Formats: sequence, structure tokens, C-alpha cells
Amino acid sequence: MIDLERASARALADAIRSKKVSSLEATQAAIGRLAAAHELTNCTLSLDAEEALAAAKACDAAIAAGRPAGPLAGVPLAHKDMFDRKGKIASWGARIRAEAPAAEDATVIARYKAAGALQIAALHLTEFAFGPTGHNYVLGHARNPWDPTRITGGSSAGTAAAVAYGAIPAGLGSDTGGSLRLPAAACGVTSIKPTWGRVSRAGAMPLAPALDTIGVIARHVEDLALMLGVMAGPDARDPAASTLPVPDYLARLDDPIRGLRLGIDAAVLSGAHPDVQAMVERVIKILEQQGLVTAACRFPDWQTLDHLVQLTQMPDCSAAHAAYLRSRPNDYGPQVRARLELGHFIGAVDHLTALRARGSYLRRTLEDTFKDVDIAILPILADPLPSIAELDIGGGPTLQAAMARVVKYTRPINYLGLPTLALPIPRSGGLPNGIQLVGRPYAEAQLLALGRAYQAEVPPELARPLA
Repeated sequence: MIDLERASARALADAIRSKKVSSLEATQAAIGRLAAAHELTNCTLSLDAEEALAAAKACDAAIAAGRPAGPLAGVPLAHKDMFDRKGKIASWGARIRAEAPAAEDATVIARYKAAGALQIAALHLTEFAFGPTGHNYVLGHARNPWDPTRITGGSSAGTAAAVAYGAIPAGLGSDTGGSLRLPAAACGVTSIKPTWGRVSRAGAMPLAPALDTIGVIARHVEDLALMLGVMAGPDARDPAASTLPVPDYLARLDDPIRGLRLGIDAAVLSGAHPDVQAMVERVIKILEQQGLVTAACRFPDWQTLDHLVQLTQMPDCSAAHAAYLRSRPNDYGPQVRARLELGHFIGAVDHLTALRARGSYLRRTLEDTFKDVDIAILPILADPLPSIAELDIGGGPTLQAAMARVVKYTRPINYLGLPTLALPIPRSGGLPNGIQLVGRPYAEAQLLALGRAYQAEVPPELARPLA
């Protein structure tokens, strides 16, 4: 019998295609687990049980009739509620939302449907996906399944909480300044933030289009490979979507990793809390045991990168919300409103300078940082997992400094547009945290192969409140 709670999406799809379990059974069980996860974590914004159960029955009937089944046939999934679904209005985690139902599915949703996946729910996100902690002053804060007093990370909070709990094996999120990696680290799961442009953003709520990246949160790295392979590739609806061929990520999970050079920027790492530095060291030792060779590397000035990404992001976000900020300012939560207002004080010259400098900094990173290394390792959270109360600061005077500390190690990577794999640390009975492996553009296959090997030593866990 397959363990529906712990199974990967890939294993579950195989079991459904081979009739070892029905999609209906798997979907009913997932809906039940999601209810329990929501009670603990506030992870769900809307449930699509009737539609999902009908789709599951249709999938089972198709398999019984011998019709071809896709790579995600009958697998129940749930996603961050920022993607268009035909006939529905996404919440965007906010009071302000689209005025009419979507006319068509977002590209990533359409591709998952074509692969046979079901959607059982739309999941919690920070208001407008604009916050790194999981706080939402409109719909209520998300809570961590390991310790409900702790943050989930954001903005893909619901996806990470539901995946960590075992309600679903994987789900969609987005990453503009860390919104896949932060919740993956906080909830002890994995994520892949692809190269900017690797995945179409058509039909996804825009935040800062120059940085927005669609990706996946999962317990199993093999599911990151499966789901990225399904959704990546060119799309006429998104001119920024890359036309480069999409590798067979699943086939490349067994690529050799021995001898890969792992870069460590000691100066950047020194800005993390000592406990976090120790976590990174533990992961480095595991990777060395698997045959990786460590070497020193140096990113361009980290503070400058972080300054440039803010000059890029803030006006982009504020421009998207300018009309609503004028007409409905009181419909925003305090944290998001304060951050959106800031963007109006950044001049066009500074914004355009940051955009133009992006290519130069990426070239410098590839020529210098990655000159003698294949992959770089960084923390995700700068500090041990904070509590919800610690960061429940609304739009007050400490907001910018607190947010800067949370995204210290994630936001600059969005400016460079590089692919990043988040992996959980060995917990040893404590709270979760995570590290990120950063690769060259379009090096997702290499990152995923390394992640698969890492999970052989640090296997996926189900999150339950610690005693």
C-alpha cells in the first residue's frame, strides 16, 4: 500500500496509473489532511472539493478505459492563490482583487491540468505576495506546522505549510525577493526558484515583473524536477519566457555530482547569526561527504546588490498598485501599504539605473563568483526561525529594518535572476531552517541532481508541532 501522506507526487501518479490506488481515494485523503493542516496553520483560502472529486472520478474512469494518463495523472495539488483559473477570481491574499472571473487559466495551471493534476484548494499568501514572513493583516497570519507560534515565511506561506504537513506533495509559489525559499526554509521543505524567464508568468498576479519568478515547493526533490519539467518552456503569452529547450529534469536526477565545486563566500556568510552559520557548516560537511569540493568565492558587494534590487522592485510594485493606492488606500494592510508607499519616493533615474546595471552585475558574478566554482551555498534566513509575535510590527518604524534582515540572503539573488534550490537543514529535533544552492543561469538540472543526492542523507519529514 502506498503511504498517501508521505508519497511524492511522482510516486502517487505512478500508483494511480497502475491502479494501486485511485485518484478518488488519494483526493479524498488529501482533502481531509488539508482540513487538519488548515486548522493548525491557516493555510487554505478556498476549497475546491466538489470539482476536485469530480475530476478524480473522471481520471479514474479514463485510466480504467485505457486512455493515456499524464505525468501527474490524478494527483491532488493545491497552489498559492495568485494564479488565474478560468471562471474564478483569485484572492491575491487581499481585499482588493480582480473585478471579474478569469477568462482562462494561467499558463502554469493549464500545463498542470494537461499533465493530469487536480487542484483541491487555493492557498494562503501574504497580501499581494508582498511580504517575506507569512503575516497577512487582511486574511490572518499563517502559522508554522512545526510550531504555530513561529512564522511560515512568505509570501508562499500556505503552499509551504500544506506541503510540510503532508496535505499535498507539492504546490506552486512565486519568488520576487525570496517567497519560495523563505517558506521552504521556515517549514523544512524544498523549493526550486528557476532562472528568471524559465517559467511563464502569464496569468499570475504581477508584483515586480522584472523580478517575479514562478516555482515549486515540495517535500521531495524529484517532485521539483517533475513539476518544473511540466511547466517550464516558451509561452507566447509571456514575451520574457525563455525559448531555450527544457531538459528532462527527471532523467538528469542521477547526474554525477562528485567533483562539483561548492563555493563559499565567507564574508557574506559572516553576516548570519552564529547558529545559522553552524547550520550551513553542517550542510557543507554532508555535501563534502558526497564528493563535492569546497572553494572560496566572492559575490559582488552584497549590500550594493541588495540596494539595487530594492531600486528595481519598489517602484515596480508601487506602479502596479498606484491606482488602488489613490482610490482604496484603506483596503491595504498596514505592512503592505507602508512598503508600497515607499516606492513612490524612488526616482525614475535610480530605478532605470538599477535595471541597466543588472546585466553588468550578472556578468561580473558569472566571471568572478563562478569562475572557479559550479554552485554557491548561502543561508536563507539570516537568523534562527523567528516567532510571529517578533515580526508582528505592522507598518511601524522598524518595518524596513526587520524585512531587510529576513530577506538579507534571498533578495540579491532575484536581482541576478539565478536559479536557486532550497534544502532543509538536518533538524536534530529542533526547529527547521534551510540553505540555498545557487547555480549559473539554466543550471536547474545540476541543482536538482545535487538536491536528490542530499535527500538520500537528509530525507523529507512531515511537520508536526514539536513537544
